[in-house]
Amino acid sequence: MMEIKVPELAESINEGTIVEWLKQEGDYVQNGEPIAELETDKINVEINSDFSGIIKQFLFMPGDTVQVGQVIAILDENENHFGNVPEPELKPESLILEKEKPNNNLVASPAARKRARELGVSLDEIPYKDPLGRIRVEDVEDYKKSHRDLTNNEPNHQQANTVTKNQSNQLKVDEKDQQIERVKMSRRRQTIANRLLEAQHNAAMLTTFNEVDMTAIMDVRNRRKESFNKKHGVKLGFMSFFTKAVIGALKEFPFLNAEIQGDEILIKKFYDIGVAVSTDDGLVVPVVRDADRLSFAGIEKEIGVLSEKARNKSLGLKDLQGGTFTITNGGIFGSLYSTPILNAPQVGILGMHKIQRRPVVIDDEDTIEVRPMMYIALSYDHRIIDGKDAVQFLVKIKELLESPEDLLLEG
Repeated sequence: MMEIKVPELAESINEGTIVEWLKQEGDYVQNGEPIAELETDKINVEINSDFSGIIKQFLFMPGDTVQVGQVIAILDENENHFGNVPEPELKPESLILEKEKPNNNLVASPAARKRARELGVSLDEIPYKDPLGRIRVEDVEDYKKSHRDLTNNEPNHQQANTVTKNQSNQLKVDEKDQQIERVKMSRRRQTIANRLLEAQHNAAMLTTFNEVDMTAIMDVRNRRKESFNKKHGVKLGFMSFFTKAVIGALKEFPFLNAEIQGDEILIKKFYDIGVAVSTDDGLVVPVVRDADRLSFAGIEKEIGVLSEKARNKSLGLKDLQGGTFTITNGGIFGSLYSTPILNAPQVGILGMHKIQRRPVVIDDEDTIEVRPMMYIALSYDHRIIDGKDAVQFLVKIKELLESPEDLLLEG
């Protein structure tokens, strides 16, 4: 018998949650073939078998947490899929139900084992219908139901009056209970929750706001979007403008591109910009590496690739680690105003919002015009960033965005 263990995943990941088994007990598996999907704090990974043979037993069920190096399944490499496993003699169902099963030969699916534990039922007592002798979930349910029916048929006159008296109130409670759905948090959602709470507890977080007149950028996009797409094979979006503006501001205010380690400040001389992406499993922040060295087209392409990988759940750990600053865009969901939470250990995050046309006073002209405006927010760690620098950082971003030509010189 060979043991299948949880492999080393990454330096910062020590455990995961089994999402599903990709095989069943009794299936033949080849060396290197995936047998389970594991959800970690950051990504989903497949666990491959290191051997070829028949899966004899799963030691955990979907939803269970397992540690790196822990044995999760037993495989018999001496059995194969060429018929070495003797087929059991098929018997009529009536005989199968009456068959006695010794403890050491019990075969039950992981789901059946879990359900038996939930119902407080011993597997030894459950008759099965499967010709191969496996206990299924429905066997457990049927067994429990048959015993519950027998118990419920016994009269209890002593409690009849009490039941009648409280029946009305109890029915109301039961009706409310039936309208409640309990959904277990996924490992990734738990991690997101813990990290957000940790960021708020471990940083002196503050948010400052400004607004950007998007007229110039929208004019550039309208004039150049077709030729840009034709030349580079990617659409000219807003994220490349904002990424370039952030980089220009970070170069002028380097403490926003840093992190705190103990009593030291690590100021980073590279610009790996995280871009928050919403998925069905929650928010992830893949990183655009060396964004200062990329063109507008390079940034748009990289963001497109990372976003697609996020939606397909194919992001690797290297895609998510090591960002120096983060940009998040709540505007795509209609958000007009928000205070983004820091992506620790980073000390700054920029929040973009919905572009909304509203009347504004035009400087030096003493006139009012309707312009496409966007509120932007900078959340920062006040422990190392003064309010003056945070405000000026955001003003710098505003100036660069309202004068896109400057992005080519400073971004």
